[in-house]
Amino acid sequence: MGSLGPRPQSFLVFGNGYVGNQLKDILLEQGKRVVISRARIESREQVLSELKRHKPTRVINCAGVRGTPNADWCEDHKVETIRSNVLGALNVVDTCHRLGIHVTHIGSACIYTSTEKEPHGPFKETDEPFYAGSWYGRSRLLCEQAIRHYPNLLLLRIRIPIGADLHKNNHVARMLKFEKSIKSGTVLPNLLPGAIILSENDETGIYNLVTPGEISNVEIMQLAKRYIRPNLEWQTFGLDEMLNTVKAPRAVCVMDSTKLQKKLSQYGYEVKERREALEEVFQIMTEKGL
Repeated sequence: MGSLGPRPQSFLVFGNGYVGNQLKDILLEQGKRVVISRARIESREQVLSELKRHKPTRVINCAGVRGTPNADWCEDHKVETIRSNVLGALNVVDTCHRLGIHVTHIGSACIYTSTEKEPHGPFKETDEPFYAGSWYGRSRLLCEQAIRHYPNLLLLRIRIPIGADLHKNNHVARMLKFEKSIKSGTVLPNLLPGAIILSENDETGIYNLVTPGEISNVEIMQLAKRYIRPNLEWQTFGLDEMLNTVKAPRAVCVMDSTKLQKKLSQYGYEVKERREALEEVFQIMTEKGL
């Protein structure tokens, strides 16, 4: 009697937002089986039901709240923020652990910060996170502290998602409204395929899923003017001015991506440097006619 062979990999993605759908599109392009769950992860029963129904070999949790139009929403919705970003994440990771399923959690790098008076960074995965200056940051900090010791967990910290589109949650589209400060960023077209590689190979632990180097709004605007908006004009202002326009403080940090680069290089995948990754984003946008 012939062997049935290894079970084909299948992905269950919690979270129907910007990053979750980007991952879904990449997985489908790769010919993988993927299901986007609309379950409310605050409900352990719903999470468990989805896991038993779809029987995935891999779970990626992208669910969580950041707030609309920005993270200030969390200041007025503290309970909802904790339910999603802490309780919900713990439900997903813990149920996957009980069922023996590898889980990738898309966390946040907004658990560190640096100021001109107290400069810190680049922050490594081994640096103890500490930033709780906003309720959003506090919820992400509590989440990481609660789940980071699970042996089935791959925890990927992202920072300011940058994609090749004009989605409202893409920093390129948001930057002229509220988010005026940026240091490290996650250029999605280059880094999300790397996240899938880590998941498929059962990698665990914490990785800063960020593009190497410091990214500035001015550089992004210059590239936007060069590639997609030749008549674009803008004004620049300092961090203190930006903070005066928002309710809650913002994490401003540079993250170290050395660990990520070394690990993905073992699988033959290149994490592109800042300028190359950003140029690629705007080249894709040009091809799309955006």
